[in-house]
Amino acid sequence: MEIRPSRYDHPDAVALDALVQQEYARRYGDDGDITPLTPEMFAPPHGAYLIAYDGSRPLATGGWRRQEDTAEGYEVGDAEIKRMFVLQEARGRGLARRILAALEADARAAGRSRMVLETGTKQPEALELYASSGYVMAEKKFGLYRTYEDSRCMAKSLVERD
Repeated sequence: MEIRPSRYDHPDAVALDALVQQEYARRYGDDGDITPLTPEMFAPPHGAYLIAYDGSRPLATGGWRRQEDTAEGYEVGDAEIKRMFVLQEARGRGLARRILAALEADARAAGRSRMVLETGTKQPEALELYASSGYVMAEKKFGLYRTYEDSRCMAKSLVERD
């Protein structure tokens, strides 16, 4: 497995994003995540987008973007995880955990102080991954889905403790 940086509009990223949207629609019964995203949001140093490959085959994806919109509940220094996804047949190989660690390291190197994410109650494997990676429920919800009852907002400090 190789994890490579990519643009959010790369054809492999677009294909994986379409699959994650289908997964959201299947689980939540709607049209998927309507969060507005652009390739520029994931461009360094304000973000990153990663794809895990097995040879030339894309299997998993994830990105982070700078997010400081206090009107939506974010804090100065936040990096928001978006589009974490692993193909069904590639799950259980630790790809999500490897992408998550790479995103955290990249956001930390870019000077971000907190990694945040929003997921839902119908994604128990995501909740388990994040909790086992040191994420805790945020004191205050943030983001587009902050008013939804089944939304779960989680956070993890990226500041190294002495």
